[in-house]
Amino acid sequence: MNIYDIAKIAGVSIATVSRVVNDSPRVSEKTKHRVRAVMEEYHYTPNVFARGLGLNSMQTIGIICPDVADSYMASAVAFLERRLREYGYDCILYASSYKQKKKEQAIELILKKRIDALVMVGSIYAGGEEDASVQYIRKAAEKVPVFLINGQLKGENIYSVYSEDCQATFAAASQLIEAGRKKILFLTDSHSYSAKRKMEGYETALRSHGLPVRGELKLYVQNQIHYVRDILLSRRDLEFDSVLATDDGLAVGAVKYAHAKKMKMPEELSVIGYNNSELSVCCEPELTTIDNTGERLCNITIDNMMRLLCGQEDIPAEVPVACHLVKRCTTDF
Repeated sequence: MNIYDIAKIAGVSIATVSRVVNDSPRVSEKTKHRVRAVMEEYHYTPNVFARGLGLNSMQTIGIICPDVADSYMASAVAFLERRLREYGYDCILYASSYKQKKKEQAIELILKKRIDALVMVGSIYAGGEEDASVQYIRKAAEKVPVFLINGQLKGENIYSVYSEDCQATFAAASQLIEAGRKKILFLTDSHSYSAKRKMEGYETALRSHGLPVRGELKLYVQNQIHYVRDILLSRRDLEFDSVLATDDGLAVGAVKYAHAKKMKMPEELSVIGYNNSELSVCCEPELTTIDNTGERLCNITIDNMMRLLCGQEDIPAEVPVACHLVKRCTTDF
């Protein structure tokens, strides 16, 4: 009999059992009485180790991301693993894909491994309070603490750390406009929460500077460098003097397009990418890009997780993290 069993029988989350064990004032007396009654009935006595950690730790953290082939996901997973090992924790990784059923199955499978906490990497797992598609995450949070990286989701035992994408693209687009750019092409490969926030910042910047939001200048394309180049070359109807992309790969495709058109950069075309990945310094000229501080998001997540597992109760449910623009050679402001 362990904390997971007690939580299930008492009909509460393991976080609530942990708080009862540590006599937290955040739990009502009625709930404390119910949980303690179950603990007494099943002769459950938390040991010193369990009291210190707030649960019978398996020293294992689950990590779920949609696609480990994605450079952002891969670097986040690698960094999370290194940090967890510093604390003596192992990790189990599942790639869920982007499909709803597969995401639900991934959580179902990983919870069977008796993990201490779950980390979900990517805004694909974000959702609103009335969004039925994220209820499977809230159910998982009844069993283990859930930490979202670059996603935002409200709920008990759910902790979100995310980039301020909207503010970042607003600032970047505003600087392009103030540098004289009037026709900014927005490139994206996703309809995720993060991508929508980036588009919102772009559109808000246009409106705040008195420019129209033009549908033809918002382009959804596959995140493949040569594919982006070829699409832009084929779209002779498009007129743009700058590009704001939601990923560095998309932006590099725009740089390839400029080379094919023999355009001078940044004089004739300015380009801004996103993520500050290795791609941004591999192209020529080197790419101006928005650094969404992915490593910092992972650091905050792991630090907060360890504090929670050690019984601390002042863990913020949401931590927004500011991005910053890394200016290189594809912009002239």
